[in-house]
Parts: sequence; structure tokens; C-alpha cells
Amino acid sequence: MTAPAPTAPPSTPTSKRAVLVPLSGLLMALFVAILSSTIVSNALPRIIGELGGTQAQYTWVVTASLLAMTASTPIWGKLADLFSKKLLVQIAITVFIVGTMLAGLSTSSSPAVSPRC
Repeated sequence: MTAPAPTAPPSTPTSKRAVLVPLSGLLMALFVAILSSTIVSNALPRIIGELGGTQAQYTWVVTASLLAMTASTPIWGKLADLFSKKLLVQIAITVFIVGTMLAGLSTSSSPAVSPRC
């Protein structure tokens, strides 16, 4: 005599709204990050020039930003495995906003590099 095959629990269909609301929030956050990168990359030479910075400092702003993204991506991935993804997205948006505000308030080129990381 063989045991009956286990049956999968019935899956509940996901409503369209339950998918679109979180997806809309993630897409808006992605849009803001892309918009910020576009604005900063176009305006950065002028910003560094007005703050009395050099070409080396301009390069450091771009390099530090890319390095910070590259280093933090696996960390955010591991945190997403351990904690709530919704909470992590909210924390990431908050960190992004605070960093952008600190970079905007800088009065010289050196402090402009740090918050962009």
C-alpha cells in the first residue's frame, strides 16, 4: 500500500491592487534615485567649480558614489533576507534623503563627497 501523494495547499489569487501599490512605491523610489543621479551628474562640474573644488575632487564624488553603491548592494541583499523588505526600502529612502540634504548644505567640495556615499 502506498501513501497518498501530498497535495499543495490551495493558493489564493493576488489582487491587482495588492501588486500595483507596492510596485508603484518601488518604481517611484527608483525614479527619484535615477533623477537625482541625472541631475547631479549634469550639475556636478558646476557645483564643484562654485565650491572651489578641483578635478580630483570631482572624480572622488563620482568614485565614492559608485563605490558606496557597489559595497552596499550585497549588504542590503543580506539584510533583505533577514528583515522586512518594506522596512528596508523605507530606511534606504530615508538614508538617501538625509544624504542628499547634507550634500546640498555643504559649503565646500570636501563635505559634498561624504554624503553622496
